Amino acid sequence: MRTRRYVAKNTLLLLSPFFRYSYSRDAYVLRAVGRSVGPVLRPDRRRMRDGRPLDGIDRRAPRIA
Repeated sequence: MRTRRYVAKNTLLLLSPFFRYSYSRDAYVLRAVGRSVGPVLRPDRRRMRDGRPLDGIDRRAPRIA
């Protein structure tokens, strides 16, 4: 599984000729080769509970099995 990169909406707009939206991944993948290689991009909508944007990489809690 490839990691998702969160990018600004403006960046996605600029890259739209090279990327397509994949409903199964709920993300944008590189056209023609996106099934197996290349980046997976998502719009950056991550926010803290108080509404401030997160800084740094995705901050998810570890999954407890």
